[in-house]
Parts: sequence; structure tokens; C-alpha cells
Amino acid sequence: LALWGILMTSSICLRQTDLKALIAYSSVSHMGLVTAAIIAQTPWGLTGAMTLMIAHGLTSSALFALANTNYERTHTRTLLLVRGLQLIFPLMSTWWLLTNLTNMAMPPTINLLGELFIISTLFNWSSPTIVITGIGTLITATYSLYMFLMTQRGSISTQFRLLPPTHTREHLTLVLHLLPLGLLIMKPALISGLFT
Repeated sequence: LALWGILMTSSICLRQTDLKALIAYSSVSHMGLVTAAIIAQTPWGLTGAMTLMIAHGLTSSALFALANTNYERTHTRTLLLVRGLQLIFPLMSTWWLLTNLTNMAMPPTINLLGELFIISTLFNWSSPTIVITGIGTLITATYSLYMFLMTQRGSISTQFRLLPPTHTREHLTLVLHLLPLGLLIMKPALISGLFT
């Protein structure tokens, strides 16, 4: 049921037009993996669940912070209206890229470590689960890229030509989200050694 939930919520993400709803459903999808790992009740599963919960907590919070910075300037969360922000906010676009790559568990992020632990656990429990987790991972990559391209690329609407600049506090907020993720890559035993 947890794996089926991953597929359902990931599929919902592909059809979202509201940025915050997309991020929220992506969190539900990732927590489906965590639920499956906890139900498996193995050391690797619990380690993967703990790792992914911490990693996704930071990643999802960073995505919500980014969505809020967009909303404060454009006053809309509709993806079709908020396009081409890379031209106006290139540094914010870099934060979007890094956070989306982390969300889709690209190497060498700590999210990848958590997902590998969980996928290995589920495969040892029942080998057909590799198909479901593989499809879920593919859909996650698809909607993460969709979110990045819809917010950052394309031609910007004429109503958004004069937007207020980003502030240091917003960049500091994102540093405080992504820096711990980067440091955990250097020392993953801080969170992954709890159950092994």
C-alpha cells in the first residue's frame, strides 16, 4: 500500500498547476518510501528511513522557502504564470536547481543514500518491488525537472518585468538548508549509523 501510494502521489505531482501543492504531494510521495522501509523492520530499512526523513525534511523545507520567495514577488503560485524567473533572479535559479537535484536524489546527495538503503531493503523483501520503486524514482525525476523548468525557464510575462530583488536573508535561509545536506554527505554516519 505504501508503494502504491508513492505511484499515486507522484502521478498527482505531474498534473499539478499549483507550486506549493506540487511540493506538498512530493513530500507525501517520499514519505511513502519511508513508510515502506519502516514496515520492513530491517536495520537497513530503518537506517534508510531515518536518512531520508532528515534529508527530505531539509529539501522540502528549502523548496517551500523557494516557492515563498516566488510568491512574495509575483503573488501567484500558478506554474503557467510564473515562468522565466531565471532571467531576473539568476542566483535564486541556482538555488532552485540545487534543491531540485537534491529532491530527485542525484548523486552525491544524502537523499540518494537514504533511497538506496530503502530500495535495497524492499528488493530483499520482495524482488518485484524494484519495478514500483523504479517507476516512482522516474516519476520523481520527471516532476522535479518539470517544477524547475516551469518556474525558471521560458519567456517571462510582461507583468513580471519589474520585480523587487531577492534579499540576503532569503539566500541565508537556503544556505542553512543546503549546507547541512552537503555536510551530511561528508559524514553520513551521523544519521545512517543509528541502526546498523
